[in-house]
Amino acid sequence: MADTWFLMGSPAPILCIVASYLYFVLKLGPKLMASRKPLNMKPFLLAYNFSIAVLSLYVAVMIAAGGLVSHLIVEGCNPKQRSSEHTYKVHLCSWWYLMSKVVELTDTVVFVLRKKERQVSFLHVYHHASQVLFTWAYLKYLPGEQGIVVGFINSAIHVVMYFYYMVAAMGPKYQKYLWWKKYMTWIQLGQFVLILGYLIFTLASDCHLPRQLSILFSINTCILLGLFTNFYLQTYKKRKELD
Repeated sequence: MADTWFLMGSPAPILCIVASYLYFVLKLGPKLMASRKPLNMKPFLLAYNFSIAVLSLYVAVMIAAGGLVSHLIVEGCNPKQRSSEHTYKVHLCSWWYLMSKVVELTDTVVFVLRKKERQVSFLHVYHHASQVLFTWAYLKYLPGEQGIVVGFINSAIHVVMYFYYMVAAMGPKYQKYLWWKKYMTWIQLGQFVLILGYLIFTLASDCHLPRQLSILFSINTCILLGLFTNFYLQTYKKRKELD
């Protein structure tokens, strides 16, 4: 159904986007910025973070309004035969989620242009690139409904995250409104634990959903959970040493 949609015809376009992203943020971008001053991108950052927050909210509301998550809750893991309209909703929401992940690649590009080298970590780059590739492969080859639950949780979390980034971009005088900064990593870790718990449930309960998809998502979620946990521990350790 989604094969005729933007970027969904073949793997080539999405692979080119990810390859270009990796080449720019890891090699070309740092080389171009080596002898240049960091760019002042405050107006762009305000507009960008606000737009991503709105886009994430749109995806989360679309999934909720379509009854896609509630359907799975009511019917458990053995959903009845879906109508073509329901299948279309699943694919459409997944496609919009994919588009949000593609746009979010801009995060790293901005880091490079602002010469925030420390933020262009393996965790950051892997997280963004894998989200695009896994979401595309899911929609193209294994569009199981458990992907909708994952997309809903992640989109809801990103509303909070990008709102935080937007306020942070407003400048030092708004820092007093970011007292919840220390909880951001907790929120991200919490979403991975929640997602992993749901995926394990679909596997343990012998759900009538694509097991390959649950396994694929579980592996990637475990990797991300491990990377974010390591990031949190390293950050906390450094702060303790500075105190």
